Amino acid sequence: MNLQALKNNIDNIAENNSTKEEKLQQICDYLASEISYYDWVGFYFKNGDKDELKLAQFNGEPTDHTIIPFGKGICGQVAVSNKNFVVQDVSEQDNYISCGWKVKSEIVIPIFVNEENIGQIDIDSHTVNPFTADDEALLEYTCKKVADFI
Repeated sequence: MNLQALKNNIDNIAENNSTKEEKLQQICDYLASEISYYDWVGFYFKNGDKDELKLAQFNGEPTDHTIIPFGKGICGQVAVSNKNFVVQDVSEQDNYISCGWKVKSEIVIPIFVNEENIGQIDIDSHTVNPFTADDEALLEYTCKKVADFI
């Protein structure tokens, strides 16, 4: 993984003249195409004043999980904890919402605007134990860039 090249391309997407929805889709498409074990890449955002997340742009197989209550599953837990959640093997998680039998691992990173958790990026992988510190660094960087244009 060439972390700096990936960050530079995220910068280019974040700074282009597309709408925020187009930029979010471009980020999903870019990450899914560049990192072989990113099998599903998507954004969830707080759904108005409700204590739930709503699916926004994504790349990968469609999911039934378009609304996720706070506290439920990995994404719902990140909405409450405000902390990164790296799950190297989803079979070891009690509070996991299955998005499909192929998903073996997941990483979720929150997006903060004015110190408020407004959403997150969610990555599913069909591989057990694929995520490294570089993935976490790249996705944290991506979330900071998203916070600038959202």
